[in-house]
Amino acid sequence: MSDGDGEAGNSAYGRKAFKRSRSHFADRITADGRDGWPVEPGRYRLVVSRACPWASRALVSRRLLGLEEALSLAVADPIQDDRSWRFTLDPDGRDPVLGIRWLSEAYDKRETGYPGGVSVPAIVDVPSGRLVTNDYQQITLDLATEWRALHRAGAPDLYPEARRAEIDEVMAEVYRDVNNGVYRAGFATGQEEYEAACAGVFRRLELLAAQLERQRYLVGDTITEADIRLFTTLVRFDAVYHGHFKCNRWKLTEHPVLWAYARDLFQTPGFGDTVDFDHIKRHYYQVHTGVNPTGIVPLGPDLAGWLTPHHREDLGGRPFGDGTPPGPVRPGEEVPARGRP
Repeated sequence: MSDGDGEAGNSAYGRKAFKRSRSHFADRITADGRDGWPVEPGRYRLVVSRACPWASRALVSRRLLGLEEALSLAVADPIQDDRSWRFTLDPDGRDPVLGIRWLSEAYDKRETGYPGGVSVPAIVDVPSGRLVTNDYQQITLDLATEWRALHRAGAPDLYPEARRAEIDEVMAEVYRDVNNGVYRAGFATGQEEYEAACAGVFRRLELLAAQLERQRYLVGDTITEADIRLFTTLVRFDAVYHGHFKCNRWKLTEHPVLWAYARDLFQTPGFGDTVDFDHIKRHYYQVHTGVNPTGIVPLGPDLAGWLTPHHREDLGGRPFGDGTPPGPVRPGEEVPARGRP
């Protein structure tokens, strides 16, 4: 998510149809270090915005896998300035580990004069201060597979090898029609373009709901990467996508299956405890001035429903497979009260 147009990477946003660009820095941090970046505890810093659905994937994965000690966390201000993501939530407006005021400084150390957007999630090499990757599609897959040696005891297998083909297929559909579909609707500059994107969002959501009516999770009987990727859009749906992006055929709270599914995940340790509704709303409504020129942030929706019973356990399933839930949120990483239900 970058530069105020709400995307991960730079896009062709304007008169043409919205098109999300591929991540420019796609090095991988792997167990064997084949790209020059070996997995090492404490070496890297994950930079996120709690407003961003793409960064939220990494927040959830990091919590579920217990990588808090191994991979430190920097949270950017949800409101950007002309240099994009900034660390004004930290004392003196400077990240205490990287020592920088803007994430763009880590991009500059990697590639001077890089013309693209400054996006999150981003992983930065702490010793050199250089950006390693902003590949939001690959980061969480690598956390689940390449970082296994640093996972907590009882960490779930979020990308089980035997089901990867199925998970990949579901994730591709969710990405095209839902994760990215809401943006194509929200940033559309023509009626036909908007209607096609919006229709695609709800068509896919209905197909997913038909599946989730029979089973607790998207693939198999445990939480996988596919659930994480759908959740980060659903949790923002009523707060921003329904009104701000005009995806308003119905609200999430009006769909019994998807609303129960989203609440089930929200109440699962590692999901809802990473969500900051205050950051989400302020970013979308105040940064996307082309969509919301007044910058007014709505008071609603009422968040209390996120904590109500969902009864999804009646479908069975084992959220963490043979593993266990993550422990309490790390001190200093708690979502402030104003961002929680």
